[in-house]
Amino acid sequence: MAVQTELQKLDLHPVLITLGEVELKEDNIDAIKGQLSQQLQSIGFELIDDKKSRIIEKIKTIIIDVVHHQNNEISTNLSVILSHKLQHDYTYLSNLFSDVEGITIEKYFIAQKIEKVKELLVYDELSLSEIAYQLNYSSVAYLSNQFKKVTGLTPSHFKQIKTEKRHPLDKV
Repeated sequence: MAVQTELQKLDLHPVLITLGEVELKEDNIDAIKGQLSQQLQSIGFELIDDKKSRIIEKIKTIIIDVVHHQNNEISTNLSVILSHKLQHDYTYLSNLFSDVEGITIEKYFIAQKIEKVKELLVYDELSLSEIAYQLNYSSVAYLSNQFKKVTGLTPSHFKQIKTEKRHPLDKV
């Protein structure tokens, strides 16, 4: 809605607004691109105009969607999903992502999964085995090992630290 409001202020007409992407009715916005970029930056967004940057952002958006919104619904490899959705060979996507971001797609994917694990541990509604299942880990042990490798903590220690840092409302 914020992006739509900013576009309307510039008398632009969005056809489609999705996470990380806007399609406009207007064909050529070169004359107001600088102004649009400033407007978007003022509300915490960035205008990405070159093809490679758009592909990188699409890769990130797809990974975030897969990890944070699809709850064990993926039945195929991430490489297949990315290749299919972006209509590029995975090798090209992987090399581009690594060159621009300085990490592999796989490491970015793992980092997103670990952030989701942290979130679910903080919520304290699911057991570790339920979290492992939800995020397509083959076992709790594999999840725990990967979590420790990335964070330096075991999931149970992370959970314990979280509870130690929080105080009951009546004790604040």
